[in-house]
Amino acid sequence: MSDNRVIIFDTTLRDGEQSPGASMTRDEKLRIAKILEKMRVDVIEAGFAIASVGDFESVKAIADTIKGSTVCSLSRALDGDIDRAGEALKNANSGRIHTFIATSPIHMKYKLQMEPDQVVAQAVHAVKRARNLIDDVEFSLEDASRSEFDFMCRIIEACIDAGARTINIPDTVGYAVPDEFGRTVGRLIERIPNADKAVFSVHCHNDLGLAVANSLAAVSNGARQIECTVNGLGERAGNASLEEVVMAIRTRKDILGLETGIDSTQIVPSSRLVAGVTGFPVQPNKAIVGANAFAHESGIHQDGVLKHRETYEIMTAQDVGWNTNKMVLGKHSGRNAFRTRLEELGTIFETDTELNMAFARFKDLADKKHEIFDEDLQALVSDTKTSAYNECYGLSSLKVTSQTGETPFAEVVVVVEGQEQRAASTGSGPVDAAYKAIESIVKTEASLELYSVNAITSGTDSQGEVTVRLEKGGRIVNGLGADTDIVIASAKAYLHAANLLLSSIEKAHPQV
Repeated sequence: MSDNRVIIFDTTLRDGEQSPGASMTRDEKLRIAKILEKMRVDVIEAGFAIASVGDFESVKAIADTIKGSTVCSLSRALDGDIDRAGEALKNANSGRIHTFIATSPIHMKYKLQMEPDQVVAQAVHAVKRARNLIDDVEFSLEDASRSEFDFMCRIIEACIDAGARTINIPDTVGYAVPDEFGRTVGRLIERIPNADKAVFSVHCHNDLGLAVANSLAAVSNGARQIECTVNGLGERAGNASLEEVVMAIRTRKDILGLETGIDSTQIVPSSRLVAGVTGFPVQPNKAIVGANAFAHESGIHQDGVLKHRETYEIMTAQDVGWNTNKMVLGKHSGRNAFRTRLEELGTIFETDTELNMAFARFKDLADKKHEIFDEDLQALVSDTKTSAYNECYGLSSLKVTSQTGETPFAEVVVVVEGQEQRAASTGSGPVDAAYKAIESIVKTEASLELYSVNAITSGTDSQGEVTVRLEKGGRIVNGLGADTDIVIASAKAYLHAANLLLSSIEKAHPQV
């Protein structure tokens, strides 16, 4: 690998999943991993194997399937974590264990309750144990941006000697600013005697909106791996955005002198898939992947672009995957065209039953909607897989009456473990009435934290995609539903969330 090549380490499936309500199923994680592989992401952090049985199975499934990218599992600097990660990665074509420990004075004193010497010893022990299981080991200094410089030098040198191939400097709480952070990374590489034996990496959070800027400052000062997520997904304000990092490096090669191995035409498809799976829609003015990223309304801008695109555009929409699909599916499209297009979008059907279920929904949608676009297909597949996953509750039928001057009324039939149950309710609106009727059956006793509707495509026949966030006892889940009828989509989303609340899979936060 050339000295100016930046490794792209995607942690959408691990750190991105720590966004409240963004938990993904094994199948959803595998779908995203496949499109990341197609994008030629260097390293896919598939999860935190010790967190739950579900996380372990997801990491293992991805490690068993993905061949073109390195598959990574996070672990604390604890024997049980490391052994569990090694077990999950056992069959990986290329695997990595990523172990970490906190190094800032405030974390060592109050969270770990350990002395600095103990922290160094624990880190070295963890790296050595991981190296006994796998050749590729990454070590992270949690809260590095608030750690003492001399202590960072000491622990990094020791961990490289112990066998760490990658050293990650995270801005865990989004505290750093670019000039400061870049200088710190450069000084570490210059000061540490064995720095040439490891790749230096950065993992920046976006609390001050500086994650991408901090990441670019770091690689300008010698770091050669950036940890990032699709759409900047992540806890609190999120992480460095993969699409922004990649396109900044590509667009400003004249200044940065760097490159990645990413196939940028897969950026928009991956963004759509992640947004659909997690229920976190992309804001219209989001850089690179927002709906307005290449839209021009100003007359001056429009005139300039028509005369010469580069007057107001620094990259083409096609570079990142916009408008590359010329095939629009419709009611006369066959099963092969349907399957082929979904495979291009990163969805592989494991069984004929799964394909047939999705194709039947496609035909139903085609009867309601003249043209079906990629966004429709991805929502349709997410909706199909949502229905098949851990479904105790399913929507059989919904009838809503809403009239000016009259109180909205809803009648619903919900299938509960194979048996139909009926309920009716009034409400302040049709969705409210439907939800009250559904709740009288499912009895989640959860609070509704978010109700969001997004049009998947343009036009009055567009599908609406509804996100519902429920909270109960500190647990947060996102439910998704899609339909050309917003009220039906809303009911599907609520039932999906109810099913997730019933799930016995519990996750541990890796920083607890």
